[in-house]
Amino acid sequence: MARGGNMLGVGGARRHLGRKALRGGGPAGRIGGGTDPRAQKRALLRKLQEQRDEERKQETEQETEQETEQG
Repeated sequence: MARGGNMLGVGGARRHLGRKALRGGGPAGRIGGGTDPRAQKRALLRKLQEQRDEERKQETEQETEQETEQG
């Protein structure tokens, strides 16, 4: 008996989806829409940078408060 003799379902999605959707033709052409991976990375990096800026701002405020209390 040959392996994989029953190939039911193979190619079914190809009939219902366009070529761009199958090949990943950009963010709009992908199955499910989704955002561009580069855009996701940019958003993540921007969010991380904003968090770090807030932390630095809080640290400097704490340092100035400590200096005013001591001086």
